[in-house]
Amino acid sequence: MLLRYYKFSIVFTLVCLALGVWYGWAQSGSLAATASMLWIIFVLSILEVSLSFDNAVVNAAVLKDMDEVWQRRFLTWGMLIAVFGMRIVFPLAIVAVAAGLGPMDAVNLSLNSPEEYERIVSSAHVGIAGFGGAFLAMVGLSFFFDGEKDVHWITWIEEKLSVVSNIKAAEIALLLLVIYGISTMLPAADALTFMISGTLGLVTFIAVEAISTILEMREEALKLQGAVVRSGLGGFLYLNILDASFSFDGVIGAFALSNNMVVIALGLSIGAMFVRSMTIHLVKQGTLAEYRYLEHGAFWAIIALGGIMLFSAVMHIPETVTGLIGAVLIGLSLWWSIRHNKRNPDTEIEEAIRAD
Repeated sequence: MLLRYYKFSIVFTLVCLALGVWYGWAQSGSLAATASMLWIIFVLSILEVSLSFDNAVVNAAVLKDMDEVWQRRFLTWGMLIAVFGMRIVFPLAIVAVAAGLGPMDAVNLSLNSPEEYERIVSSAHVGIAGFGGAFLAMVGLSFFFDGEKDVHWITWIEEKLSVVSNIKAAEIALLLLVIYGISTMLPAADALTFMISGTLGLVTFIAVEAISTILEMREEALKLQGAVVRSGLGGFLYLNILDASFSFDGVIGAFALSNNMVVIALGLSIGAMFVRSMTIHLVKQGTLAEYRYLEHGAFWAIIALGGIMLFSAVMHIPETVTGLIGAVLIGLSLWWSIRHNKRNPDTEIEEAIRAD
């Protein structure tokens, strides 16, 4: 049963590992070096899945409300953007912009001077941390700063956030204070970069929300006129930007294991494909409706990841810690959901019916 959701990812993994064997042998001619390269690819794929499982849950939460046509578009076109765009083109674009190189020169640098390539990508970390951290933090905060939210997991915090949400733009003010506070710990040049990139991450989130709202209003107007609406463009844009924000962390963190662009691309692409399969699994099985607090755990994990990305501008936080925090939060929310279902079997049935 599970195999049908993960069959393509397994095949994709085998293809990537085969490419890794071919590339490793072509580069080194050594069985030991090739095996070492394959091991790094495998570890990178696990790292990507551990960092992005909460991404799969949030993707599923948005996808379940989207039209089937746009679901397919996200799972196909979005996959190309996630794998090819963010795991391959994005690091090359950073190098091209930072070093003032052309696209082919950036590719040559990544293949022939991996140490310099790693240095340039890592030098852009402050800006990436500001943008990605701010966007992810807003995604998480907007879920809890919701006055209409009536299901709470960590009640003593979530109820207060729900009440505070009546103050307009409270979450934006909170995030701006955090961004400013972190910028005071940085050298002047880095502080300016961090403030600008963090603000742009915040503005990007607001812009995507605005586009989604405009499209939803248009769809409602068409429905009132009796037209059949089959649009999910707003959700499609939102999910792809969210995917991009999640991938920032994985791409930068990958350099802790390897500075070889090919190895990094293969490992992260395998992980990204499995995250996409998990998203399909969650949507088709209706897992979010079945487990009451799973979505809450995912959004708390996103807030944690956003906070870690922001603070990574001033201190190094191991990727293992980042992945572990997300896994613990999601695991706890899943366990809490199972406990709730056992204690309230009638409520579980009612929620499943409501979800359908």
